Amino acid sequence: MVVDSLYNGHQFSTPTLVLKDLGCVQNNRWLFQKMTLEVPPGSFVAVLGASGAGKTSFLSTLCGLLKPTEGEVSYCDYETHPISPIMLRGRIGIIPQGFHLTENTTVLNNVLCGHLNRYSFFQTLFGFPASAKNEAYRIIKDLGISEYIHRWVAELSGGEKQRVVIARALFQKPDIYLADEPVSQLDVYLTGRILGILKLETTQHGKTVFCVMHNPDLVDRFADYALSLNREHPDQWQLRKIRK
Repeated sequence: MVVDSLYNGHQFSTPTLVLKDLGCVQNNRWLFQKMTLEVPPGSFVAVLGASGAGKTSFLSTLCGLLKPTEGEVSYCDYETHPISPIMLRGRIGIIPQGFHLTENTTVLNNVLCGHLNRYSFFQTLFGFPASAKNEAYRIIKDLGISEYIHRWVAELSGGEKQRVVIARALFQKPDIYLADEPVSQLDVYLTGRILGILKLETTQHGKTVFCVMHNPDLVDRFADYALSLNREHPDQWQLRKIRK
């Protein structure tokens, strides 16, 4: 299955995701099977499914953290050269459910660490460059947590930590975002704001977003496609286009 590009021939650096007969077994149970599709740049794909359907495992296979049981995951650039998820790791921004933040350092430092590989060892030996701090501050401010910028992450609420994780991913400037329920601890206003920011990454910058979601209204509002995993019949996954 090939997802139609939203960009009418415009070329972006973000590669196309290619899945060929992808399947994954966890705890002696198939989560998904025979998944073959292509997702071009500029797509916002909502990942849906009941609890235990394999949504988190699916995202893990896309970034190479989980090796598929069968089939393969690759990314193809504009010259159709296949790239493995491991080779593309630095260009994939992960927004995990579990945050994976460094609790005993500041919000600013956690966000700056989103792109350590952008700078040399000597550039960060005595702290990050001022330009990096300014860029990180702008993102933190956009997410409404600027008042906590010098506070330790351990002092924050769950919703505030969730926004730090999102800020870290945005600061990384990845080509592909893998977001696992990124708004689960946010109120209605912040939910719309965060999903709107991720949507802009697709429409303005040609990035690709895979986002685990549950609210049908939010799927209709922000997603271009919905990929539904079937817990009872793992080979009956479905991809549908969201009509705007």
